Amino acid sequence: MKKTILALAIASISVGANAGTVTSDGGDVIVQTKGGFSVKTADKKNAFNIGGRIQWDYNNAEADSDSEPDENNLSVRRARIFLKGTVDKNWDYKAQFNIGESEAGDVEDLYIRYKGWGKAANLTVGRQKEPFGLEEQTSSKDISILERSAMTEQHAFGRNTGVQLHGKGSNWTYGVGVFENETADDDRGAEDLAFTGRFTYAPVNENGNVLHLGLAFSERSGTQGVSGNAAESAMAYEIAGVNGAFHYQGEYFDTDQVDGDNLSGYYVQAGWILTGESRPYKDGKFKIVKPSSDAGAWEAVVRYEAGDGNFSDIELGRTDGNQLALGVNYYPNSAIRIGASLMDGENDVTGEGGKEFRVRMQYVYK
Repeated sequence: MKKTILALAIASISVGANAGTVTSDGGDVIVQTKGGFSVKTADKKNAFNIGGRIQWDYNNAEADSDSEPDENNLSVRRARIFLKGTVDKNWDYKAQFNIGESEAGDVEDLYIRYKGWGKAANLTVGRQKEPFGLEEQTSSKDISILERSAMTEQHAFGRNTGVQLHGKGSNWTYGVGVFENETADDDRGAEDLAFTGRFTYAPVNENGNVLHLGLAFSERSGTQGVSGNAAESAMAYEIAGVNGAFHYQGEYFDTDQVDGDNLSGYYVQAGWILTGESRPYKDGKFKIVKPSSDAGAWEAVVRYEAGDGNFSDIELGRTDGNQLALGVNYYPNSAIRIGASLMDGENDVTGEGGKEFRVRMQYVYK
């Protein structure tokens, strides 16, 4: 599958590059090749775009109980390609695939969206992210520390198949939907469903000056989902902001498990862009830092978390623990990111410690 997709993408670009004349069956057409490859009509009613991301990581991770590192390798953390477009202005579609991970060939996003009711009410049908959690909603290419927090990894639900109604205004967003509560072995019935929603409000929302508040919930039936979160119900509370070159965010999670246990935890994170840029914020989530000069942008980040989380990045698994993460990023331009992070934590049940050092080279083509 991945070879076919790549061949089609390369062929499409090659034909455009070698053609002497480009014609259209409609009005004027705009072709853009900055980063990815896109074609759209001048009236914006129809569009087609090929893009994706590549993340090469060096990772060294081990727990105190191991004499040798559990992970010590250079590998592809993520490699994805997407095809998306617009038809007759009111209909969008997106198909995103893994092409270089252990899950190569798997579908990330696969949905159709209707936008005819305006920005305040869009309807998306298909495989998509459930609207739950700020860090989860922020793309992996845009998060400040290379890996998401153990709290997000434990409590958020990731992508599932469903129907979502969502919309936005100048300083608010919402999303509510019904999703299949997919199980690890894909053994589910029609009754295994999840009702999930998220609401955000930014009472301050200016360029370089943001205050973000958010609330999310999920009610679920069935057993443990593919994310490993065996939740019956869950809540997430968000606060975040930008003040010039300084940015911060935090979330608190509270989850009632199917077996009756209650899991909870939080993380707090702060970052400083040393070259003076502000972290972009749009539609209830953060975007990647964009350098304001040819010299690029530098960012330093710190995060602390504690509670019931998925500490697999530092080889401790799902447990009650705590973790400190330090990160630094360099953005030479809008497409490239070079980052490093160090995470060190402890299992509060056994006292065992774990740590991870990670370096990433990232390229995003849109």
